[in-house]
Amino acid sequence: MEEELVVISKSIVTPRNVKKPTSVKKIHLTPWDLSRLRFGYLQRGLLFPKPDPKTDIIISQLQASLSVALDRFYPLAGRLVKLANDDNTVSFFISCDGSGVEFVHAMAKNIELSDVIQLSGSVPGFFGSFFPATGIKNYHGVSRSLLMVQVTEIKDGVFIGFGYNSTVADATSIWKFINAWSEICSKDSGSETFQRRLHLKGWFFDRIDYPIPIPDPETKPTSYVTSTNLQEKMFHVTKENVLKLEAKANDEADQKISSIQAVLAYIWRSMVKHSGMSQEEETHCRLPINMRGRLNPPLEEECFGNVSQTGIATVTVGELLDHGLGWAAMQMNNMELSQTDEKAKEFAENWVKNIKIPVSVGSKDLVVTNSHRFDVYCNDFGWGKPIAARAGPPYLNGRLVVYRGIDQESLDFQACLLPQVVEKLLKDVEFNEYVCIV
Repeated sequence: MEEELVVISKSIVTPRNVKKPTSVKKIHLTPWDLSRLRFGYLQRGLLFPKPDPKTDIIISQLQASLSVALDRFYPLAGRLVKLANDDNTVSFFISCDGSGVEFVHAMAKNIELSDVIQLSGSVPGFFGSFFPATGIKNYHGVSRSLLMVQVTEIKDGVFIGFGYNSTVADATSIWKFINAWSEICSKDSGSETFQRRLHLKGWFFDRIDYPIPIPDPETKPTSYVTSTNLQEKMFHVTKENVLKLEAKANDEADQKISSIQAVLAYIWRSMVKHSGMSQEEETHCRLPINMRGRLNPPLEEECFGNVSQTGIATVTVGELLDHGLGWAAMQMNNMELSQTDEKAKEFAENWVKNIKIPVSVGSKDLVVTNSHRFDVYCNDFGWGKPIAARAGPPYLNGRLVVYRGIDQESLDFQACLLPQVVEKLLKDVEFNEYVCIV
């Protein structure tokens, strides 16, 4: 169905006051940023029923309000700058030059809301074309915009997809931006609320000099073995089942387990059980950790930028399956508790001594992205709230995108798995007792 998508127009949206100098001209990249340079742009999107206004009015409103939002969130309108050093290394920084954001208007008139809600099963399907940054790596930010937007009209709705460079923002920051943009659009104004000065993360690795010289991430091939034989499914866990899993995990654990840890541990164990891995193999659960409140001194929660690092819980398959849900959840909890200021700075200092810029993460991992803490359903651009949130490429075996459920206390997960694992999960009576596979 991909050929059914037609691009109507492409444009660049710049900050409304693009000629007004920004308070910060240059943002230096930390080890957290630099280590992501070979990863693809992260892509998310929101699905809406068909608005009442005419399409051309909607597009112009979205562009005008985006321009206002970029006034405050000006790093998103910048570009990466790569400087060559004398020792064959390179250095990167973000130039807040107001170059703007790539904006695509497209149409897929034969696609319906139900097609997007149900996903397409095998990936990449038609849905990948609803996102603007597929195939773009973070190091491409020297010539491509750090934020890209695509508005796709479908038969009975609109999908707003966006891709962003994870050196400029993490998920916490990007959803704050989307929240602000939607509010500006719905109110048709740039009220004073949005003119507050943006708090940037600054430089908090005081034992590391910047800019950090690194090997050029473009010189080594970025191709890697990837499985194209993957399927996407939505997992839905009701509020009642979230509470049941939380209670079950806490009954088995000797420390306080959160609801999200309990549910993730349940999914992790179930996926590994059907993975075909041997008892001795290691399996990892990768979780994004918001470090703002963990640093010393802590940063404000409003602080804009990439202030997250990946926490990794590592166990063998045998350990994970021989122990209960509570034990698995404790491995996550202990890993999260270990994400301290000192550990973060130790990681950064070691990274600078032994620079590694991976192309991808392991295919035998559970890779958790996004968070149930983000209120994705509050983003009303003026014609109603979204009815679904979805993620786009890059697709990766074991990727699990977490969303707060539309009824607030439930949870949704967009899972990308091997077909044989999906088939076994569908037949797993115990798994389906708590998780509804859409």
